[in-house]
Amino acid sequence: MAFDSLSDFFNMGGYAFYVWLSYAFAAVALIALTFDSLNMKKALFNKIKQRAKREAKLKHAAERRKQGI
Repeated sequence: MAFDSLSDFFNMGGYAFYVWLSYAFAAVALIALTFDSLNMKKALFNKIKQRAKREAKLKHAAERRKQGI
């Protein structure tokens, strides 16, 4: 679709409200998805760190028990 001016482009043939609202909803959804993914990644890494600490602590306790301390 060719537009004669920038104003015609933004007007979208009289359907500007629906077109730009659709773009806005899509942008909000993508931004929300990005932030949710980043938060989930952060939570997963924290969980992995906690599990690694716990396993190291258990291993250390097992070694001490093995030595009879």
